[in-house]
Amino acid sequence: MAESTFAAAPEAAEPLVVMGAGLVGSLLALYLTRRGHPVQVFERLPDPRTQGLLGGRSINLALSDRGWRALAGVGVADDIRQVGIPMYRRVMHDGQGQLTFQPYGQDNQAIYSVNRGNLNCTLLDIVEKEANVQVTFGQKLTQLDLPGRRLHLQDVASGHEHDVAYERLFGADGAFSAVRAALQRTDRTDYSQQYLEYGYKELTIAAGPAGAWQLEKNALHIWPRGNFLMIALPNLDGSFNATLFFPYEGDKSFAALQTPADVASFFDATFPDAVPLMPQLTDEFFDHPTGSLVTIRCFPWAYRDTVLLLGDAAHAIVPFYGQGMNAGFEDCTVLNQLLEQHGEANWDRVMDDFEHQRKPNTDAMADLALYNFVEMRDRVADPRFLLQKRIESKIAAQYPGQWVPLYSRVTFSPDTSYAEAWAAGQRQEAIMQRLMPLIQTEGDYELPEVKMLIDKELSNK
Repeated sequence: MAESTFAAAPEAAEPLVVMGAGLVGSLLALYLTRRGHPVQVFERLPDPRTQGLLGGRSINLALSDRGWRALAGVGVADDIRQVGIPMYRRVMHDGQGQLTFQPYGQDNQAIYSVNRGNLNCTLLDIVEKEANVQVTFGQKLTQLDLPGRRLHLQDVASGHEHDVAYERLFGADGAFSAVRAALQRTDRTDYSQQYLEYGYKELTIAAGPAGAWQLEKNALHIWPRGNFLMIALPNLDGSFNATLFFPYEGDKSFAALQTPADVASFFDATFPDAVPLMPQLTDEFFDHPTGSLVTIRCFPWAYRDTVLLLGDAAHAIVPFYGQGMNAGFEDCTVLNQLLEQHGEANWDRVMDDFEHQRKPNTDAMADLALYNFVEMRDRVADPRFLLQKRIESKIAAQYPGQWVPLYSRVTFSPDTSYAEAWAAGQRQEAIMQRLMPLIQTEGDYELPEVKMLIDKELSNK
């Protein structure tokens, strides 16, 4: 993907402040400094490169085309490829360990498994090489004076408190953003959070002898079980990061698994092909925290022309479409495009356009993520669903440009907005609901009545 070109920086470009040195904050700092701005970054947590990574809470991430475009925009895509593994298809494991397969896209189209911690450390290493960026860890935002443009920070280690003035502040401090909390207290600010009745638990599928992958390496593995599921994404060391998405309450739930014997019995019965590959299962189950799954929506994302939210601070979503990070990275791409268009002299226009462009798209992505939860949880185990997906692939091959699968629109089509992808996907799903009663096998695609209905539907689009 082509790298962005950056307009020549104005003389004495104003210093900017980013709250949050996670994935989006780190990438945003690169974009802003490449535009000539001195950038101060403050992060509440300690430096993960020196303090180690927080285990048990970081679902492996799926990096796709929107994210790659953003990384290429500051010339760091090749660096990130060193910590990613391409995944070309889903592999579904049924209750007897039998496998079925579903490609993600066309030949050689892949999403990349990346460990959140490794990716964050790699980005921080790149940021650290920028002379005009200063990152300070262990800084908790305790108060934000919006009219006065001042951050009140507390050094976590020492307890020392100090103020930092800013001209422009970017809140990239995650789903429970302290910057957003200050904006929520302003007039006419909307905010909602919606939790799933499901939590998640991180587990490990161990590497084999000599670091070999014990499952297919270049795939995302799914154990769909109707009301819950487990997934596994590959790591560079031969292990897989497995995540159980499970109800909090009920007969089969976190509440029902209270002892190591409960866990062993449940996993033996439910995931029999995975258990032999998980030697630390019961220890990890009780040692690792149960994470919650939340969708956050808010508006506005800007305060005047001085504060702007990006990433999870503006639009946290559940992880079931693998687009949370990609959407946050795309925020950086769009912000840079608007700065190219309007220039730093027009921050009010830039921020207004940004929030009005991104809000409908991130809302659509939130809906898509919840939709895909149901698909991954139970539909991928349904032979009729898998048949429908094969028929859709045939339509896409016969009518390129007229029919693009929803997943491909979201994941492999960065020029298509999330809102456009979701609307097109809903239209195509309605067509498939009319078409599938005529189809019992893949060969039925060649039936005259099937061909006639497809031609009619596509001519009406």
